Formats: sequence, structure tokens, C-alpha cells
Amino acid sequence: MTERLPAPQDSGLPDKRRVAASFSRAAASYDSVAELQRTVGAELLARLPAELLPSRWLDLGCGTGHFSRALAERFPQAEGLALDIAEGMLQHARPLGGAERFIAGDAEQLPLRAASCGLIFSSLALQWCADFAAVLAEARRVLQPGGVFAFASLCVGTLQELRDSWQAVDGLVHVNRFRHFADYQRLCAASGLQLLSLERQAQVLHFPDVRRLTHELKALGAHNLNPGRPGGLTGRARLLALIAAYERCRQPQGLPATYQVVYGVLRREE
Repeated sequence: MTERLPAPQDSGLPDKRRVAASFSRAAASYDSVAELQRTVGAELLARLPAELLPSRWLDLGCGTGHFSRALAERFPQAEGLALDIAEGMLQHARPLGGAERFIAGDAEQLPLRAASCGLIFSSLALQWCADFAAVLAEARRVLQPGGVFAFASLCVGTLQELRDSWQAVDGLVHVNRFRHFADYQRLCAASGLQLLSLERQAQVLHFPDVRRLTHELKALGAHNLNPGRPGGLTGRARLLALIAAYERCRQPQGLPATYQVVYGVLRREE
């Protein structure tokens, strides 16, 4: 079952409609290149309080539903909800199961009753939300007393090698922007939720060449979504200049792509 919602209000960066469309298009290819997403989500699962036994959980930004199925296995007695802003992801996830309900919705305006969930789990989705304070406020509203909000997101420093290489070529916006870790700290502290843990960890992937990296970003739906990005195709001369600039970063394992991952676990107090 899918609940259709009115189009969410568009505010800030990035454009939610562009994010939804990009990830909908990537639904079929996403799982084939989601190494980082699997690693980060598994780490977030391991950070859940051991004593947590929710009667209902929400996979917020469920994507293809990989972690909806993992949550269903971990909490077999609980009702599962899977929510995503991208209809294409929901269409891909629904036949694979894991959740009782698949809901089209926006993390900044959750279509759920107050105090209705014991766990909100969100892995690598909230970096696309411009108003993280609204995400936290909605999590606090929807959590039951004692409920947990666990998220993994990205902060400044993510894909820095690619950003620096493009900067050397033309100075235009080719890489998605992310909020500072200090902003996560400030907003979580002001959320009214009890902060159990908040930390940043670097995850480095390696690629044989630039083309493989950009192909993976496109297959994930996570290529450049920012206003100010250059339009049209990248010219051959600029592409060769990018390759030359990125090659200066090469390590024995290949070309590095660093992701600065933020892990947060918060609780609504009793």
C-alpha cells in the first residue's frame, strides 16, 4: 500500500523535486553500486541501543528497502513503515517486502501521527534535506516517549577530492554541497531530544579511474543536484583536465573518494 501525499513544499537546497526524480530514475541501478550505503547502514544498525524493542519502526528515506528488510529481521514483532520522497524507490522496494506500509512522504513534513513510532531509522537520506531542524522537530513529534531517532548523514568534506579537482578545472559547482558537522552538533543540541551519541567518521572508497566514480554517483542518483551546476554535457577538454587534476590524488589502491559520515543517535525522553 502506498499513501500519496501532496507535493512537498520546496525550500532551500537542494531542490526536493530534483532529488526525488533523480533517485526514482536510479532505483534499478542503485543496489548494484551501493557498497558505501550498505556499510554505513550496517554501522548505524549496530549503534542502536541494545535494549530497544519498538512496537513500530520507520525507515526514513528507505530507498530500495534494504534496511527495511534488515529492521524487519531485527524486530520481527514490530510493525514496519518505509517512507521515501522518491516514488521510483518505493515501487522498487514494495515487492521485496520488509515493511507493512510504503509511504510517499517528506522527512520535513512526516505524514504520521504524533507519538506513533518507537524507532526512526534513517541512513544516508537526510543530507538531501535543506531544513534539518524541521527533520529533528518531526522526529521528536512522531517518536513515542523513550523512542529513538538514529541517523547517518554526510557533512562537509564529502567527495573533497572530486570537488578540489573540479575547482582546479573551472571553479563551477560540480559536487553536491553538504552541511557542516558543527551544524549537526548545534541543531541536535537544540532539538529537545536527548543526544546519546553524535560523531563523524571518514569512509574512503577507491576507484580505478574518474569515469568509474562518476558512473557510480549517477547510478546511485547522487550526482550533482545543486543549483549553479553547469548545464549541458561536459566538454572533452574539461573532462581531460579533471582527469589530470584527480590523478594527482591517486593512491596505491586507486583514486580516493572520501565520505565524511555523521552518525547520530537521539532519544525522546520519557
